[in-house]
Amino acid sequence: MASGVLQNVEIKGIACAVPDNVKNTEEYNHVFGCECVEKFSSMTGVKSRHIALDEQCTSDLCYVAATQLMEKLKWTPESIDALVLITQTPDYAVPASACVLQHRLKLSEDCIAFDVNLGCSAYVYGIWLAGTMISSRNLKRVLLLVGDTSNFGINPNNSATALLFGDGGTATALEYSEGKDMKFFLKTKGSGYKSIIVPAGHARSRSKTNLAALDYELSMNGSEVFTFTITDVPRALKSFMAQFDIKVENVDIFGFHQANLFILKHLSKKLEIPMEKIPVSIDRYGNTSGESIPLTLVDALGAEETCEPIRLLLCGFGIGLSWGAIYLEMDKSVCLPMIYTNYYYNGG
Repeated sequence: MASGVLQNVEIKGIACAVPDNVKNTEEYNHVFGCECVEKFSSMTGVKSRHIALDEQCTSDLCYVAATQLMEKLKWTPESIDALVLITQTPDYAVPASACVLQHRLKLSEDCIAFDVNLGCSAYVYGIWLAGTMISSRNLKRVLLLVGDTSNFGINPNNSATALLFGDGGTATALEYSEGKDMKFFLKTKGSGYKSIIVPAGHARSRSKTNLAALDYELSMNGSEVFTFTITDVPRALKSFMAQFDIKVENVDIFGFHQANLFILKHLSKKLEIPMEKIPVSIDRYGNTSGESIPLTLVDALGAEETCEPIRLLLCGFGIGLSWGAIYLEMDKSVCLPMIYTNYYYNGG
């Protein structure tokens, strides 16, 4: 297990923007039937989701979150050394959407900017990546953007996915801070790559001539994903917590990826964590992929104004298959209130 300590790194702020377009689960009763929708909602916990407008991209939501966060922190564009965007729904096949955002945010040409393709584990991998860049002492400030507009690739007639995913974009500001550290572990199980996949649309399918429309849509093997989540994830978490002597009572919030409510309850039981320590946002936002952890933190802490420190254990898991966790301390006040927006970029 890749694990260790990121030294001299601190989260200075987190912002989240979601579309101001809400879909309630019962609106799909006429599509899937009342009984199916009610059963789905009871199992997953999803009651409503924020869905991007047709014109709205992941970069638009991340842009709104980033601009408000930079304004709050008084970070000038030229003071940011790197911009990392983690998404599975970029604006274009090429170029990287991070380059577009570097331009839109008016960041310096000396700023590093690149995309990373990751889903459910995106935030913990992103914190590790940004933290590593800062721990090297070469960079002082990194802007980590994580978001997805997953509903663009969803089959509207498949209840397993059409009712599950929400859209959003987040921005996290990380800065060099003497004496601050974060503990982490990261894992990958590529043998399960087909468990969550869009089979067609890129190079692997370019020579195939018998592709169907379904091949271009998200396919998910629910039983394989569930088995992975309730076996591999808690096993690795227990090992990580033992390695660094992290007790449940030493953690104020367990920020878990919001896969579904059933899985959150299973993790609570397996890890002996009180559900009161696991904030839930999936009921109002759905499964928001890589941004679900920062979105959940903003949902839980966005109204806080106190600078009181809070201890967090953040854990992401899913598509890849990949998973990991970050243990850190930050001030409660770093989360901005949730941002609701229908903004989109006209220059693309």
